[in-house]
Amino acid sequence: MTEFHVDIKTADGNMACFAAHPDGEGPFPAVILYMDAPGIREELRDFARRIAGEGYFCLLPDMYWRAGTLRFDMVTDPEATFPLMLKTMETINLEKIKRDTQGMIDYLDANDTVRGPYGCIGYCMSGQYVVMAAGEFPDDIVATASLYGVQIVTDQPDSPHIKAAGVKGELYLGFAEEDPWVEDNVIPDLQAHLEEAGVNFELEIHPATEHGFCFPQRPAYVEDRAEIVWDKVFAMYDRQLKNG
Repeated sequence: MTEFHVDIKTADGNMACFAAHPDGEGPFPAVILYMDAPGIREELRDFARRIAGEGYFCLLPDMYWRAGTLRFDMVTDPEATFPLMLKTMETINLEKIKRDTQGMIDYLDANDTVRGPYGCIGYCMSGQYVVMAAGEFPDDIVATASLYGVQIVTDQPDSPHIKAAGVKGELYLGFAEEDPWVEDNVIPDLQAHLEEAGVNFELEIHPATEHGFCFPQRPAYVEDRAEIVWDKVFAMYDRQLKNG
């Protein structure tokens, strides 16, 4: 496997990214891995490597890049880290991530190791961002997975669920059965809106799970449900990116 770090030019500056892909020149279909709130760590790099191991070029951006190189230790010191993490989350928003996504698409388009169109996956805070990206860039991003995403449905005019009406590809939405970060109205409102818009999607509530169930180092990890997510996501990527 080949892996490296690359600074990608965006409208706001250079964004640090980790990339991994199978050995060889490709071209490989590409997947953007949008991080969860705890940010860049080896656990996320391992996710990128797992995606690359399935035959994809995986790009993992540091979405907190505007605030510098920040690393949050949610394993050994969660109480001290959590308030700073929440504060840092507030430094990014849909418009900033839209500009960052355009920069990543431009990078992938110019990369001979890659062929489009692309997939993406996002967890937690990035569930909203991947839904937005799929709607904003429907010709570029055609296979999107959002896991226990927060703020997908809001009362704002740029709410991701509104943007999702523009999705042309396939969308997978996985939620935890118990999740205080996802309001009760989100799942039914989101499902109704996507159905009305005619989006090709699957929405699944994973039984006996809590927010964070996909990450092995989180207390909420549920291995069998996390593996079901991977199976469904890779099946979607195969349909849309390898066979599409």
